[in-house]
Amino acid sequence: MTAATTRKARAFRGTHTEGRTPEELRELVSHAGAELELAPAEHIIEWAVATFGDRFCVTSSMGDAVLAHLAAKVAPGVDVVFLDTGYHFVETIGTRDAVEATMDVNLITITPVQSVAEQDAAYGKDLYKTDPDLCCKLRKVTPLAESLDQYDAWATGLRRAETHNRVIAPVIGWDAKKGKVKVSPLARWSDEQVEQYIADNGILVNPLVYDGYPSIGCWPCTRRVAPGEDPRSGRWAGTNKTECGIHS
Repeated sequence: MTAATTRKARAFRGTHTEGRTPEELRELVSHAGAELELAPAEHIIEWAVATFGDRFCVTSSMGDAVLAHLAAKVAPGVDVVFLDTGYHFVETIGTRDAVEATMDVNLITITPVQSVAEQDAAYGKDLYKTDPDLCCKLRKVTPLAESLDQYDAWATGLRRAETHNRVIAPVIGWDAKKGKVKVSPLARWSDEQVEQYIADNGILVNPLVYDGYPSIGCWPCTRRVAPGEDPRSGRWAGTNKTECGIHS
């Protein structure tokens, strides 16, 4: 990336663009999706920043800080949204705090309307056992959707290599449920590319990744994965559930 490109991204990051209509956003997706499919991750983020200004954000589950690092290089001060479900591992909260302390990002932590205790009182103790889909909806899907109201586009760390369910994840897509442009700069990255980027740039990684947790969610619904198992098999183990609903 050239110095001029970086300055341009910073300039756009400092502007506020008016929200576009769903029709306008879908039109953008139809043109940009094919054009950027094979573009480097930095260029994809660059396009998003230039197109949406401060109506673009990055979301992170804090499994690692690869996407946050890439975005901060392109657009220092970029909004990075973290969803604190109230059920996170201590290590995940620690990774979030480290990202906020060491990277040039605007870290925004959002929380569900109800605390865990309030949810237990309203729906019964340990809703994640009795109705995991509802628990995910209350603690993940709805809070994130509401937090994205002020944005036209959001970047995710989705990668096609993570699971067969994500093979068709587009680099630039349309999230009809949220009415937002969904940007997945790392969609085409292999596990090896991620590992190389982490090694080359000294990227923060959640310590649990090195303790048998290649995919990290809420602690009640995440277990260690044995060598050779699907990396996401530790999520909602023993059930037919494979996604929380944010990406479906």
